[in-house]
Amino acid sequence: MIDWDDVRYFLAVARGGSVRSAAGRLGVNHSTVLRRIAQLEERLGAHMFEKLPSGYRLTAAGEEVLELAAEMEASSHQLETRVFGRDQSARGLLRVTLPPFLATHLLMPDFADFARLHPDIEMEILSSGEVANLTNREADVAIRIVSDRKTLPLNLHGLKGPELFGGVYMSGDRLAAWRAGAPDPIRRIVINTDGIPDWAREGEVRTTGVPFRTPDAEAQIVAARQGIGITRLPCFVGDAEPLLVRVPGTGLRIYGTLWLLTQGETRKTKRVRLFTEFVSRRLAGYAPLLAGLSTSRD
Repeated sequence: MIDWDDVRYFLAVARGGSVRSAAGRLGVNHSTVLRRIAQLEERLGAHMFEKLPSGYRLTAAGEEVLELAAEMEASSHQLETRVFGRDQSARGLLRVTLPPFLATHLLMPDFADFARLHPDIEMEILSSGEVANLTNREADVAIRIVSDRKTLPLNLHGLKGPELFGGVYMSGDRLAAWRAGAPDPIRRIVINTDGIPDWAREGEVRTTGVPFRTPDAEAQIVAARQGIGITRLPCFVGDAEPLLVRVPGTGLRIYGTLWLLTQGETRKTKRVRLFTEFVSRRLAGYAPLLAGLSTSRD
């Protein structure tokens, strides 16, 4: 089956006469255009262009494909227009995927506010650390922590949010006991099984070589409350915990930047647009909290 996206790239080169022109029109880099054209040629078993000093010229096969590709484009635009025009009411299913701790410790009150404002929008929160596939409509909106913008797929539309920082935390009572000379070992509380993280070597409090592993972030927080040891948490989580304090001598480290991601025509539907604009405003207000500069949501 021919990928419609490959056809779009073919049309852009055919109309612009060069890869450079197509890349500029589509907002992608030179190599992406060449890769897409190569994919289409492989699927069709024929070369679409001749490369000349003056640019790219269609082959005989390319001329035949051009007419059919233009028809595909017209049909695609007609379909999108019909679906888009039908889906401009603030109703229907809205599926949002985000990391669990962002849902439970930060945004659930905001989701509740949005649900009250739009009672006809059915919401499904996919609280998972896995990356849901927006292209295949596993979710309509993804809220993700992105360390490098260049890693975002080119077919996704993104709204950039605040930066997210984390700190190193432990029980306040356990810190007081350590300062008083309590001999109990202090462990590093981790989710994964990798080696000793950098944050476990920082600060005044040193951990033993034996880790304490938890299955998820919630268990990680409870373990820290119980005085088992020290752990790294997002600032908006750790600072909000009354029984936890930052480990003396440790600094803040950036996790990444929050992005609201949508795909293609989905982002133009009213329910998706209302949601992304609403959450984007709320996240902007949380910037000091996410940076570890404030402990208040207000």
